[in-house]
Amino acid sequence: MSNSASGKNPDNNHYIAELELAVGDVIQELGWDEDIDFEFRNGLEDALGEEFLTEEDREPVDAVLLWWRDDDGDVADLTDALEDATTNLDEDASIWLLVPRASQPGHVSPTDISEAATVAGFRATTTAGVSEDWLATRLEPAVAH
Repeated sequence: MSNSASGKNPDNNHYIAELELAVGDVIQELGWDEDIDFEFRNGLEDALGEEFLTEEDREPVDAVLLWWRDDDGDVADLTDALEDATTNLDEDASIWLLVPRASQPGHVSPTDISEAATVAGFRATTTAGVSEDWLATRLEPAVAH
C-alpha cells in the first residue's frame, strides 16, 4: 500500500499506515462515546479524507472501527457487537477493535477479544497502539469467502 496519495491532512497519514487503510476508504464507526481518543479518531478521518459513517448508515464499508470497553458487556456481548459490525462490511474487509490499554479503566483482556472474535468468525491478526490510552486489534474473517 502506498501512502503517496494524501487525504485532507497528509500530516496524519501515519494513522492510515498504522491501520493499513487507504485514502478514500469508507469507514463505519461503532461504539463511539465521549471517552474515545478524539486526536486519533479525527486525525484518521482527516487523513482518509472521508467522514466516518455512523451506526445508522447502511452502505458498504472498507473497514469498521469498533470502540469497546469492559463495561460495554461480556464476551457474548462483544461477540454480538462483532457480528453486528459485519452488516455493512465488504467481503473480506476487517474490523479494527479499539479497547482501552491495560493501564486504563475499561480494559478488555486479549483472551476475551480472541474468544469473541473466534465465535463471531474472525481471527485477530495485528495490534496497533493507536494512542496513549487505546489499543487497536485487527480482526479479519477466519475463512475467506
